[in-house]
Amino acid sequence: MKYMLILLAFPLFSATECGKKKNKEAIKDEQSQNGISGNDSIPVCVKQFIDSAMKEKPPVPPVQVDEYIYNGKKVFLFTAPCCDFFNTVYDENCKMICSPTGGITGKGDGKCEDFIAKAKHIKLIWKNKEQ
Repeated sequence: MKYMLILLAFPLFSATECGKKKNKEAIKDEQSQNGISGNDSIPVCVKQFIDSAMKEKPPVPPVQVDEYIYNGKKVFLFTAPCCDFFNTVYDENCKMICSPTGGITGKGDGKCEDFIAKAKHIKLIWKNKEQ
């Protein structure tokens, strides 16, 4: 009788685990379709910002988010779609650090003039497919 219960319970436990794996795979597929890296090292606030940008019609800035190492810290550069918009750098807590480029002069806000020379590009996090 014990063996019969074990045999009956096994498919039940297997099915619940299979569903969890499918959910994780579905999330990864959704993220890759939206152009978001599946890496958990992306701060939640960055993911939320990207999600809100994707919902806008027409899309709003940014058109691209890249991860960099700047002054020994992980930062995220949000690239604007055009000309007079600032391209803004945020830290892991989504605190704005500076705008190294963009704006009317194209030279940013002047708060991190060394960003282009010192920052090391790590990877592309997200790119708007409509741009």
